[in-house]
This record gives sequence, structure tokens and C-alpha cells, in this order.
Amino acid sequence: MKLGLIVVLLALSTAPAFSQSLITFDVDTSKFIPGEIVELKGNVGEGLEGKPVAIEINDSEGNIILIRTVTSDIEGDFILKFKVPNNVKAGELDIATSVELDGQSFAETKQVEATEAPKPEPSNDPVCGAGTILQDGVCVVDTTKTSSKTTESSSEKSSKGGGCLIATATYGSELAPQVQNLRELRDNQLLTTESGTSFINTFNDAYYSFSPIIADYERENLVFKEMVKVAITPMITSLFLMEYAETETEVLGIGISVILLNIGMYFVTPTIIVVGIRKSRN
Repeated sequence: MKLGLIVVLLALSTAPAFSQSLITFDVDTSKFIPGEIVELKGNVGEGLEGKPVAIEINDSEGNIILIRTVTSDIEGDFILKFKVPNNVKAGELDIATSVELDGQSFAETKQVEATEAPKPEPSNDPVCGAGTILQDGVCVVDTTKTSSKTTESSSEKSSKGGGCLIATATYGSELAPQVQNLRELRDNQLLTTESGTSFINTFNDAYYSFSPIIADYERENLVFKEMVKVAITPMITSLFLMEYAETETEVLGIGISVILLNIGMYFVTPTIIVVGIRKSRN
């Protein structure tokens, strides 16, 4: 009887340790500064390879700062790159990762310290008034005021108004993995380079002229929603190649390759098929 009780107690005491060992992660706590890119790396245990991993960051008051979902590879490794939101305040943050297997959830939580962005050092240069800029220590008339406002407005649109309307309507939620991956691709790859930012600004000007109409119609017509899902899934899959772009040159090279790939999938291939069918009929 005593032996049986000891075995049960040992099993109960080792179960939590086993659960915790099924998912581990590490993150550079020195980079938790608003605007910084942080990389989180982790691993899931045997039997959980290829499973989606949920990642959630909360502040000390329990407010959600970030929610993402990534999929581990065949070796169980997973990586998430994200930009620390500008509204993150200094203090303790909770990072929780979890994965499910047969209805059972395995999780690991860590606490990190968020720090404030460094304040700019005081300058002895004169403070220029409206319509003037500082050049060589002297305030002069700003001749680029108009173009600067245009650029600033366009940049603000890309960073603040960048909701994936069609993808959100297609996959049903802003928390859908496809939508989150698109958002991370925009923030972590494209907006970190000059050419990527220029592309996003140009793309948004065209995208937001028609995307609200399509998104609204998707919500009203389920058949149309499924047609859009079938149509955009190959394009969204090809966009994930941009995750490998980190430098200006890589963004340009991989970006052009992705554009050509989509032209081939959506225009060249269907044209070849149609022409082939017509020739076979003749």
C-alpha cells in the first residue's frame, strides 16, 4: 500500500516538469525597447513538431501587448521576429508560449523587463520656427515642406492604417495565422528598409481604394468569400519568401522574384492553359 502511494506521488511530482520540458524558448531581454526588433527562438518536444505555437505578451496589468502564432518545423524549432510596440511602457512583461496535443496544453512563461527608449541628447543648435529648417547651424526656409508632408502622410498611412482588410475578411479574424504573418512581414521586413517602405506606400494607395468594397462583399456572400480564399492563398504563400529578406538588397531581389512568381501564377500559366485548350480543339 505504501509502495503504491509513493509511486503515485512520484508520478504527480514529475508530471509538471515533463509538461514544461515539452516547450522552451529564449529571447534577448536587452532589446525590449519600443521600436526595436526582437527575436524569440524556441523548441517543442518530440511529438509536437509542426504544431502551431501561440505566443502572447502581457504587461504587468494583464493588458495584451502582442499575440502571434507560429508553426514549428520538422525538428520542433520555431522563431518569431516582432517589433516592440511604441506604446509599451517600462516595467515587467509576461511572455507566454503554449502548444496543444490531444486536447492538453503545454506552456512556458518568462518575465522580461521592458525599458524606455533612450532620450535624445540635448543640442545647442537653435530651435527653428515653422516653415524653416536647420542647415549648418542656421535656420533657413524649408523648400521641401510640401514633399516632406506628402512623404510623412504616406508613411503614416502605411504604418498606422495598414490593416489587411481582405485577408481579415477571408480568414475571419485579425488573429488568424495568415493575417498575423502578413502583418509581421510588413512590420519586420518591408518597413525596416527604404525600398520596402516605398513599396508599402505605393501599394497602400492602390489597395485601400478597393479593399473595403471586397471585404464588405465577402462578409455578405460566403461563396464569394471562398472564391477569394482560393484566389489569394497562393499569393499569400509566396509572400512568405520575404521572411528571408533582411537587407535592402535582399528585399529588392526577393521582392522582384515574388512579383514575377505571382505574375507567372496568375497570368502566364492561365494564358498558356487557355491557348493549349484552344489549339487542342482546333
